[in-house]
Amino acid sequence: MSEPLLKIEDLSVDFHTDGAVVHAVAGVDLEVHPGEIVAVVGESGSGKTVTAMSILRLLREPPARVGAAALAFRGQDLRGLSPRQLRAIRGGPVGMIFQDPMTALNPVLSVGDQVAEAVLLHQPKRDRRAARARAIELLTMVGVPDPAHRARQYPHEFSGGMRQRAMIAMAIANDPDLIIADEPTTALDVTIQAQVLQLIQRAQRETGAATVLITHDLGIVAELADRVVVMYAGRVVETAGVLELFDRPRHPYTLGLLASLPRMDADTDRLDPIPGNPPNMADPPPGCPFHPRCAIARDRCRTERPALLEIGDGRRSACHFQEELA
Repeated sequence: MSEPLLKIEDLSVDFHTDGAVVHAVAGVDLEVHPGEIVAVVGESGSGKTVTAMSILRLLREPPARVGAAALAFRGQDLRGLSPRQLRAIRGGPVGMIFQDPMTALNPVLSVGDQVAEAVLLHQPKRDRRAARARAIELLTMVGVPDPAHRARQYPHEFSGGMRQRAMIAMAIANDPDLIIADEPTTALDVTIQAQVLQLIQRAQRETGAATVLITHDLGIVAELADRVVVMYAGRVVETAGVLELFDRPRHPYTLGLLASLPRMDADTDRLDPIPGNPPNMADPPPGCPFHPRCAIARDRCRTERPALLEIGDGRRSACHFQEELA
């Protein structure tokens, strides 16, 4: 396999508040190789978005405190870069599609100006007229109707789906090597979700970019991803190829996520939710963080945190009893 485009080792993120320290992410390892789509899945609060924001150092420090043994893109250590050096990466070789485009877009600038600004920042040899033409070309590419007119409009004049299309246009404006998509279909209806996902697939094919897809929707994962990283309570609990994960999950949390979904090949009157709630990350439980909700938990799980270990075929699992799930 080729050298990883993105390499994260032992990432930790704590948020220091007046009342407590919230351990949002702890010991996360992640590799993304050129051209592949890696889905990061888990419930709300599992640390997915914090991990994604840490890649481009978008977390405010303080209150966040970010540490990592390695945080590298194309072999370049991102930890020691200056704000100017980071701006050269953000929106250029790394494009990001944010979860809520209404808050990510500037409300007082037209959509066309914002897309053109992304072009000008990373392609200074273009003049403003050429950047504007490129913005209209990008809006056309992502399916915005009447793009020349729409480019003069402001974000509040766009629907949610159109705003997300504009965000995708900005993310791919400079032919990135890596696209980070943070819950890109949140709050969109099902039809628009499908269109946005098709756009992301098309953008990934046309640019050849690797993609980190943050989501809680396993249907999206099954359709798009090559490899899956499952997170729970700020930690990676399982990694596997998408087919292997759906066919043979090797962590009780992954099994619970899959069991809570409706199936086309089964007739059932009810879904099987995971009991209980995710832990309080200001006071996580001892041992395995999933043990209060786990059907196969034993005394060892309550006292000893399982390590994320190789279990064969490039898979990893953080469960003392993962062999029982085989």
